[in-house]
Amino acid sequence: MKKLILLSVLLLAISFLSVNTLAADKKTQTTVSKAAKVEVYYFHFTRRCVTCQAVETETKSAIAALYPAQAKKGLITFTAVNLDEKKSEALAKKCKAEGQALLVISGGKRIDLTEQGFMYAKSTPNKLKAELKKTIDPLL
Repeated sequence: MKKLILLSVLLLAISFLSVNTLAADKKTQTTVSKAAKVEVYYFHFTRRCVTCQAVETETKSAIAALYPAQAKKGLITFTAVNLDEKKSEALAKKCKAEGQALLVISGGKRIDLTEQGFMYAKSTPNKLKAELKKTIDPLL
């Protein structure tokens, strides 16, 4: 009988420790995912129309307005890249940008917002801002 009680207490202690370890692991994973870096790239050519310029301007201002603290910490960046410049070739290849593109990249995820950028930047910039927020929030 004593052996049965001792065995029960031992199993209870082991299960309690394993539950606490799992809870600690979940907290660690949450912290790691919160520190993910998000990079927003706007790839363009030297000659640009008004809409092309608006995509850059509106995206840049939306990032600055929506994520000032994260931008300051370097957790989110915005970079405009001229595809006509030789030094941009490696980055364009890495990001798989073959032409004008608005891309959000974090870890292994690559989200293409080119269509939304060109659709909303000039006429309804608030919609572009909302699309950026909807895309970036889950990545942070």
